[in-house]
Amino acid sequence: MRKINAEKIREAVARLAIEANLILRKDVLRALKRAYSKERSRRAKKVLKALVENAAIASSEGIPICQDTGIATVFLDIGQDVAITGGDLNKAVNKGIAEGYKRGFLRKSVVSDPLSRVNTRDNTPAVIHTKIVPGGKIKITVAPKGFGSENKSVTGMFKPTDGADKIGRFILEAVKKAGPDACPPYIVGVGIGGTLDKACILAKEALLRPIDKRNPRHHIAGLERALLKKINGLNIGPMGLGGRATCLGLNIEVYPTHIAGLPVCVSISCHATRSAAVTL
Repeated sequence: MRKINAEKIREAVARLAIEANLILRKDVLRALKRAYSKERSRRAKKVLKALVENAAIASSEGIPICQDTGIATVFLDIGQDVAITGGDLNKAVNKGIAEGYKRGFLRKSVVSDPLSRVNTRDNTPAVIHTKIVPGGKIKITVAPKGFGSENKSVTGMFKPTDGADKIGRFILEAVKKAGPDACPPYIVGVGIGGTLDKACILAKEALLRPIDKRNPRHHIAGLERALLKKINGLNIGPMGLGGRATCLGLNIEVYPTHIAGLPVCVSISCHATRSAAVTL
């Protein structure tokens, strides 16, 4: 049994919270640059150039990529041969988020109650997803999620006889309704299967996968490519000003489900799709 002290987890989470908010993921930056080189609209090219420059300034100057530094979503893949010592795991994660958001001068956007709306002043608590996996390590992923895009995410409960075409239309419609409001070009994460809550977690996990890496299942990979092409034909474009680059990447994750159901979740994410990870 390998022991990992809770303090190491706190330190890692604090560091990742800052890194994720200041340094745009390499796959996303590559996609922005690629979209710029392929874009024909002068106005769209201007926007894409500004987004690339914004990422460079954020990294070099140590300032957030976006003013909305999001609610901290934390994924913990915990090896079954690991013992957490020296403190409570959830408390360690939340202490790390509080420390990182303070040290990085990141906006605190979390309220303690969804109705009374009192700010917690340290961006905690995080939304924590834990998964037990084989091995003796812990992988920590911090993925700040801004709510301009989160507010445009949708779920649907389909009939088991509904096929890929109907699900595809649902995904396409979700992006149409998001329009310019969630800061395109988008990255779209889709979860299909499981239960309602599982589909939503799958959609968030899909956002963590590099956008230039396809699903290993051939029929799912084909659906990813087809939907990405259709979305980029909508002419929403960067920041909704028209153009070819409406979506930088679309990832789908699937899970077995019940014979009587077909849950689908679409997680819309903006051009500043952020995450940072470390394995302890």
